[in-house]
Amino acid sequence: MLCGVPRVTDENVLVGFDTADDAGVYKLSPECALVQTVDFFTPIVDDPRTFGAIAAANALSDIYAMGARPVSALSIVAYPAKLGIETLQQILTGGAEKMREAGCPIVGGHSVNDPEIKFGFSVSGIVHPDRIWTNAGARPGDALVFTKKLGTGIVQTALKRGVAHPDHVEASIASMQTLNRAAAEALAGLEVHACTDVTGFGLLGHLRELALASGVSCEIEAAAVRFLPGAIEYARQGAIPGGLKNNRSFFECDVAGAGSLAEEILNLLYDPQTSGGLLAALPEAGAAEVVKKHPGAYRIGRVVERREKSIYLT
Repeated sequence: MLCGVPRVTDENVLVGFDTADDAGVYKLSPECALVQTVDFFTPIVDDPRTFGAIAAANALSDIYAMGARPVSALSIVAYPAKLGIETLQQILTGGAEKMREAGCPIVGGHSVNDPEIKFGFSVSGIVHPDRIWTNAGARPGDALVFTKKLGTGIVQTALKRGVAHPDHVEASIASMQTLNRAAAEALAGLEVHACTDVTGFGLLGHLRELALASGVSCEIEAAAVRFLPGAIEYARQGAIPGGLKNNRSFFECDVAGAGSLAEEILNLLYDPQTSGGLLAALPEAGAAEVVKKHPGAYRIGRVVERREKSIYLT
């Protein structure tokens, strides 16, 4: 689709959309680069304030995944005028509170009258041009570290079907509201070769992007991957979101070893995440340090020389 879209070339564009990275990066000076991203979506929870907070955390995640610090944000609102302003105020408040937690001022925004609610942010960050994390630098021998549990899509689908336990829903919401700030800080100063955040394409989809951009393959220890409470049970019961089916249909041709896994585990590896964790490739010593420093971080596999497939499940 993008092949026919006109492009403006500029030597200061350090990261564009060629490698499906998390954000664009533009060099402002030898010491400073601008990182830009945008993300918005329809409500995934009933509480408007919580929805606003999750939308903010999700948008900020792309900045953290690039190794950058968020410095400003613009809100994006689509909202039906007939609903009145009380719900909208709660959405905006939830987003503003999360942005305040990140130390990122909201400097404006844009709203349109729309029959379906949508909310999110365009976020700008800054980073030193020599310290940008992209998804294109993973090296054979690197360890793969992930910083959150999987399963938000499946748990939310179970909630929509009325079968999710309140404690499981609460754990999923807590994960989605958690900023990736602490995870990025734990990685800062280490030799991070590649990094991305796991969101709509699921763990395997984003891992495939990293492998293709880096010219490598990845081995994943499925037994090492951690899941949110209730997620395996709901996957076994068939609470499968549409996005998961799309991910699996699109990416499974580049994944080997799937036949050795239980169906519910395989589905969770494709599960689309909202405000998911950071996935980083770095030397084994650095991976051990991250796991020690950040309580949510854990090792899930390793990077190997390029093979026929991008991902090998073990």
